[in-house]
Amino acid sequence: MQIPHLFTKKQDIEIAGFFAAVFAWGNRTIIINKSKELVQAMDMAPHQFITQHHETELKKLLTFKHRTFNTTDLLYFIAFLKHHYNHHDSLETAFTKGLQPGDTTTANCLLGFYEYFFSLEDAPARTRKHIATPARKSTCKRLNMFLRWMVRRDNSGVDFGLWKHISPSQLVCPIDVHVARVAKRFHLLTRKPIDWQAALELTACLRHYDAADPVKYDFALFGLGVVEKF
Repeated sequence: MQIPHLFTKKQDIEIAGFFAAVFAWGNRTIIINKSKELVQAMDMAPHQFITQHHETELKKLLTFKHRTFNTTDLLYFIAFLKHHYNHHDSLETAFTKGLQPGDTTTANCLLGFYEYFFSLEDAPARTRKHIATPARKSTCKRLNMFLRWMVRRDNSGVDFGLWKHISPSQLVCPIDVHVARVAKRFHLLTRKPIDWQAALELTACLRHYDAADPVKYDFALFGLGVVEKF
C-alpha cells in the first residue's frame, strides 16, 4: 500500500500499485523492498519510463527478480503497459473492457483483463501464472486488492478512489488462508476450498452489513488474520 502512496500522478499510482499488488506474496519487508527497487530503477517516474524508455534503458532491469517473477515477466509487463498507455489515459480501461451492464461483481473485469493482458504477440506462457483469473478458480486476491486500492474511496487515506467506472459495491473481498480462517471463525464463510467461489461467498455475506461498500471489512479481517487475536 505504501508503494503507490509514494506518487501523486494517477498513472504512476496505477503502475506502482499494480506491481506492488503482483509482488504481494511472501515476506512483507521483501515485497516492499522489491517494489521500491523497481520504481527506483524506473527513476521514480514509472509512467514516463514505461511510455518513453529507449531499449538501452531496459538493461538496468535485466537483473530484477522477485521470487518466481523474473526478467522475462518484467519485460512483458512493461511491454503490455506501454501498449496500453499509448492508447489509454488510465489502466482502468484495461479492467472495464470485460465489464457488462448489470454486473454485481468484478468477475468479468478480471476475466477481460486476463485476456487483454496476454493479447500481445509472443506473450510468454510462463508469465500467465502472475495474473490470476476466476476462470482458473483463483481467489484473485492480489488483483482484488489492487482493484480495492483504485476503486474504493473513503476519508482514511488508504484507498485512492481514482477509478469511477467500477463501483465499490462490485468489488470482491481479497481472501487468503488467514482471512478465510477469520471469516470462518465469525461464521462469514462456510466453503472449505479457498477459491473464487469462497471469495464470492465471503463478499456476499459482507454485503449484508454494507451493500455499497462490502470490501471495507477487508481491513478488519486481514488485520485479525495477521495478529490472530480473535
